[in-house]
Amino acid sequence: AIIAGAALLNALEIVNKDIDRIQVVVNGAGAGAIACAQLYLSLGVRKEHLVMCDSRGVLRQDRTDMKVYKAAFATDRPLHTLAEALQGADVFLGLSVADVLTPAHLHTMAEQPIVFALANPDPEIAYDVATKACPGIIMATGRSNCPNQVNNVLGFPYIFRGALDVRATTVNEAMKLAAARALAALAKAPVPTSVQQAYGNISLAFDKDYLLPKPIDPRLITAVSVAVARAAMASGVAQQPIEDWEAYETR
Repeated sequence: AIIAGAALLNALEIVNKDIDRIQVVVNGAGAGAIACAQLYLSLGVRKEHLVMCDSRGVLRQDRTDMKVYKAAFATDRPLHTLAEALQGADVFLGLSVADVLTPAHLHTMAEQPIVFALANPDPEIAYDVATKACPGIIMATGRSNCPNQVNNVLGFPYIFRGALDVRATTVNEAMKLAAARALAALAKAPVPTSVQQAYGNISLAFDKDYLLPKPIDPRLITAVSVAVARAAMASGVAQQPIEDWEAYETR
């Protein structure tokens, strides 16, 4: 959720859309999808602008087959299918099954759609299929052989390092948001030569094909851990506050 949140922030910056105005469709209603949806709301997506689907269709308030975690995302909008939900949507977030999204679906979405097809190992729509069908798309998957891999390793162990260093009593929403924003900011910083070389001296710079830092970026530990530690202190859950931030970053 944290990594997908960082990717969303940067994708929205590229397409110049406000997070509180976008329409989001989440396909999949398991733990991963619910965690992502919750964080998207914390980042500023409006709840009435988010539609979640499971294998039976849109989570609607008149459905009687949902448990409490799904019911929290039920909509009262007159939508029943994924295809209906996608019409005019700005963002598709998939944590479901392969090939559920088609080129025809993409053409019904808003201009410059943002598509995070995160089913693994095969995404909801293949990267090459999506980019060919919709050249203006901002696309991310969970695959390492495509641009914009939404990779959990970007957060581990850095989130826990920041939390443990201040002896945080929990990992709260403020700390998660801080981690997401730190990752988003790092993707906009100049990429070290060592990282460029590791990827065959390709040019890496913030754009629609570079929404997130690479997993081997050595700055991840200071960017994410420090942000998490600061957020833990600011939100009152740190038991061992840090006083010298420069020394902490160096250590």
